[in-house]
Amino acid sequence: MAFFDTHTHLDYLQRDTGESIEQLLSNGLQVGVNKILIVSVLAKDFEIIQKMTALYPQHLYYGLGLHPLYIVQHSQQDLALLENKLSERALNCTAVAEIGLERAIPELLTDSLWRKQCQFLEAQLYLAQQYHLPVNLHSRKAHEQLFTFLKRIPLTKRGVVHGFAGSYEQAKRFVDLGYKIGVGGIITYLRANKTRDAIGRLPLESLLLETDSPDMPVSGFQGQPNRPERVFNVFQSLCELRTEAPEQIKQIIWQQSVDLFSNKNG
Repeated sequence: MAFFDTHTHLDYLQRDTGESIEQLLSNGLQVGVNKILIVSVLAKDFEIIQKMTALYPQHLYYGLGLHPLYIVQHSQQDLALLENKLSERALNCTAVAEIGLERAIPELLTDSLWRKQCQFLEAQLYLAQQYHLPVNLHSRKAHEQLFTFLKRIPLTKRGVVHGFAGSYEQAKRFVDLGYKIGVGGIITYLRANKTRDAIGRLPLESLLLETDSPDMPVSGFQGQPNRPERVFNVFQSLCELRTEAPEQIKQIIWQQSVDLFSNKNG
């Protein structure tokens, strides 16, 4: 049984390290990372990610989306391009991602920019609905606001709240709507009591593993680019928080990940 890293920016990791996509994939395969989802943040990333994943379609999947951190740069033309790309997507385009809401940066919370964040999230949720794709969601200090959108716009395949940092109660509301919770490097830090408690208590079937490479480094690797192979470190920390046997954890999370973000030929 293998691992599926369900949230990476492998294009940015390649840019930062200068390593080939073949090398980055090989490093992951050595510890059992058999599948990787690469998500976009800007429209200019779409073509690069498509070309990267086309090289290894059985291992690499991609999601196209416009990230709320870059809401200033996004335009209506970007949304039109996104819709066009989704309408003619390759088989290994399996998500609308990365999309969501960002409330941790004051500059992005002016009335006009917050309104634009909400408009772009709504538009992309409707695209996911239209094309029957799951979403990979960014939510920083925005769980309440994001929940409202997800409840109002039901998706066929739901998706995951990625890199979750919050309480059990916050996570459970998403789970009750049918969404998964992305388990990343934060649980490798003992001080993250609230999130570790939540991940330990949620239904195992609601959890996915991720790295957010090159971001969200795991404990012991601070200051270094995060990498897909370190999903194994996240898995080890998860096993410490759960009562199930490690093999059961691995098998159930693998199946949940493949069902959500793989394709019928994957």
